[in-house]
Amino acid sequence: MAVVVALGAFLMTLFGGWVAGRVTDRRHLVLGLAGGLMLGVVGLDLLPEALEAAGSEVFGVPEALLLFVGGFLFAHVVERLLAVRRAAHGVGAAERVPQVGLTAAAAMVLHSLMDGIALGAAFQIGGGMGATVAVAVITHDFADGFNTYTITSLYGNARRRAVGMLLADALAPVVGAASALLFTLPEELLGSYLGFFGGALLYLAAAEILPEAHHEHPARSTLLCTVAGVAFIWLVVGVSGG
Repeated sequence: MAVVVALGAFLMTLFGGWVAGRVTDRRHLVLGLAGGLMLGVVGLDLLPEALEAAGSEVFGVPEALLLFVGGFLFAHVVERLLAVRRAAHGVGAAERVPQVGLTAAAAMVLHSLMDGIALGAAFQIGGGMGATVAVAVITHDFADGFNTYTITSLYGNARRRAVGMLLADALAPVVGAASALLFTLPEELLGSYLGFFGGALLYLAAAEILPEAHHEHPARSTLLCTVAGVAFIWLVVGVSGG
């Protein structure tokens, strides 16, 4: 049953990527929406789950929050190192490095794989739990597909690469749900991963996606798309019961 439900997540992810690819003539709106979706996923979904799963503290601070900050700093350090490398090779600071987009998209794929594993584990617990997790996974996989395609394209990767990463992201929940029949990840390890990934994702949204969205088109409609993205994730979290 978990694998069948994961096929719904597969289709929803592809739909999200398709929408992102079809509205290229409104790029600033796409980026504004993507930034809002990423902000909503991090603040309303990933971070609460990370705090709940990785509950231990390290020197008075929850482990998940330390890893959240670590993920943010890691993304910042990687970007700065790449900027120095670009300058050393005479590449303009405004030019983006395709590998950054591929790395971020790969992290999205890993996140979708974890979603599939959580889905499989939930159905092992019971049908009610599985249904609740299924609603959450399928609905927010639209955002995952949208963001995966947008991030890959934003950093100058060819369309075929963006489509390839989108397909990988769509397949990841199916693979994760199937693999959950063989093993289950420790809850604390999963929480640690979610914290670190959330920090890195927030950096991309705040330092890359949203500034780019408002760079050439500081329109009110772009801001509204960002707010709509956050509101959509809030709706998903509310409908799925958190």
